[in-house]
Amino acid sequence: MVDMKQIHEKREVAAAWAVHAFTASGIVLGFLAVVAILEGDRIGAFIWLGLALFVDGIDGTLARFVRVKELTPKFDGTTLDNVIDYFTYVAVPALMIYWFGIVPPGWELPVSAGIMAVSLYTFANTGVKTSDYYFSGFPALWNLVVLYFNVLQTSQWTNLVVVIICAILSFIPVKCVHPLRVRKLRSVTIPVTVLWAATSIRLVLIPTETQKAEEASPFIFWLWVAASIYFVVISLWRSVHPVADDEAGHD
Repeated sequence: MVDMKQIHEKREVAAAWAVHAFTASGIVLGFLAVVAILEGDRIGAFIWLGLALFVDGIDGTLARFVRVKELTPKFDGTTLDNVIDYFTYVAVPALMIYWFGIVPPGWELPVSAGIMAVSLYTFANTGVKTSDYYFSGFPALWNLVVLYFNVLQTSQWTNLVVVIICAILSFIPVKCVHPLRVRKLRSVTIPVTVLWAATSIRLVLIPTETQKAEEASPFIFWLWVAASIYFVVISLWRSVHPVADDEAGHD
């Protein structure tokens, strides 16, 4: 006689491992971004990093839905996620800064190495997520930093200053919103996140070496700017107006 309960349990375990495999795909996407960088394909690198960001954005929700911690107790999905995140959020963007000369000549190596060193603190910091599920300090979003450098076509010296500021903010408890896990304003934040992602995809496809993003697609560009300002404003607002632990809203 077929044991339906046992079959159901095996399916649940299989689903949990499928989510782990989905998370693991991020390392492959990151590697493909490295290949694109070495081939001088800046747009390709951003596309692969964007796909890796998408995977990282939803794998946590999937993991909680299928109860991976309960069903695969000997396999730490958080560690897996952190290893991949360090590669795609830190190491690959650092390589982009070095390879594409995004900072002034002579600064490529120290800046790239500095980014990787400073980010170790962020990933090892057990207090990087606050009780209301904001990030405390700059959360090593170097993939987004290089995206802004590319779209805005900022100067090498401006880029250097921004990198230094972000590195310093890694040690300062300013808050940065998590677009999915912070419950307050989620009904607004998630649509804005989708808007930001959609406009970012369009903007990274523009060959900014030959034309400016704001001129090639002005409407999309200013939507992207508006979405970016939204995240900055709510992050600064929460930094100035913190909440007590018992008032924190998150999932």
